[in-house]
Amino acid sequence: MTDLETPLQIGGVEVPNRLYRAPVLECAGNGERAVDTLIDELEPTAASGVGLLFQGASIVTDRGGCAAPNMTRVHDPAFVKRLERLTGAVHDHGGRIFLQLAHGGLRSMATWHTEYRQQHPDQRQLAVSRPPWQLWALDRAGLISLQPDVLSTSEVWDLAEQFGQCAGYAVDAGYDGIHLSAANMSLIQQFLSPFYNRRDDEFGDGVRFLEAVHDAVRDHAGDVPLVTKVPTETAAPSFVRRHLSWTDGIEIAERAAAIGYDGLVPVEVSPFWDMSIVRGAFPDRAWDASDLQDDYAAVFDGRFRARAVRLLNQLQARRFGRDPGWNADFCRAIHERVDVPVLLEGGLRTRDDCDRYLGATGDDPAADAVGMARPFYAEPRLGARLLDGADALCESCNNCTVPQVTGEPGRCRTPAIVREQARLRRDGAYERTE
Repeated sequence: MTDLETPLQIGGVEVPNRLYRAPVLECAGNGERAVDTLIDELEPTAASGVGLLFQGASIVTDRGGCAAPNMTRVHDPAFVKRLERLTGAVHDHGGRIFLQLAHGGLRSMATWHTEYRQQHPDQRQLAVSRPPWQLWALDRAGLISLQPDVLSTSEVWDLAEQFGQCAGYAVDAGYDGIHLSAANMSLIQQFLSPFYNRRDDEFGDGVRFLEAVHDAVRDHAGDVPLVTKVPTETAAPSFVRRHLSWTDGIEIAERAAAIGYDGLVPVEVSPFWDMSIVRGAFPDRAWDASDLQDDYAAVFDGRFRARAVRLLNQLQARRFGRDPGWNADFCRAIHERVDVPVLLEGGLRTRDDCDRYLGATGDDPAADAVGMARPFYAEPRLGARLLDGADALCESCNNCTVPQVTGEPGRCRTPAIVREQARLRRDGAYERTE
């Protein structure tokens, strides 16, 4: 039987256990302290015994593409070279670290962040095709601003090459693998989704872009382990008729494995950036924070529109409540069809759930590794407690996520959780027991 402590092979890299930190925003940017911020964020997790860390979505282009403030760009080899300090710190604790490469496409800040758009008035969004009418309706309602720049065939090839070049920079800096952001309304999901992709060239088949990126990574980074998210848009609203079905998602997974991807992260998502990404409670504490009201108004073009966004957030929270392991069924369906590791994330909070989905309790396994993201905001050294049999403190309240639209770092904002984390730290609960 496989349990959380069992090593795992992903491509040519052995990961010391089956627990991973899923990609989440570190809010490090590219400034003078960027590397220090990443080390402060990630080294404690490696020190706590987590076998694999996925550094959060990092943008492959020199402008545009950021889906949130303070995302890190990795287009510059000189900057990525500085990240040797980070990869070395993770390796010193016996962990492995993969870099997630990304581009926001139509989810980029120029679409939804008013203050950013005012500072970058000439910035357009890379688009797979002309945006669907639903997005134009949001544009006319004033909730977003569309200025799409539809990629030509040669520009798609250039973009795939950019992913490959950034992968090469990462390997040179000591990263153990590459992870592609292909969900949560990223540009890669937009290639895969019939909601966005209505191209009439070879990239009308979105998996062709995955193949082009794979080949570019191999050209620039050799046989480095390459992992991708695999989306199915089962959370699509009823008014979206064209979207990735469950069957489509399984086919994408099978084709990605055949192309040569070394690991898959199946996820059930929406075509939109909504609460299907972070299922759980409505973050009322974050929305009510008095020190953030001016910032929300600047982001959403005034207090009235900020309240409209808050209402949409509240309605979505009713649909996407807390659902531990919400991707497990999709992962299991793919796990039965491919011969590469399948990774499960999404709402996991307990050691029992981790063991169950790995098959350690006698159930059919859903995945070969299990990951958490938001719980590490509350407990950077969570790995020590999970590997010792305890559960995460995180209650999926989402108060850590909404402030990030203003540039705030990801941190737990629930006083009871913060106090309990401090007590556990004083009691030595985060010290590893070898």
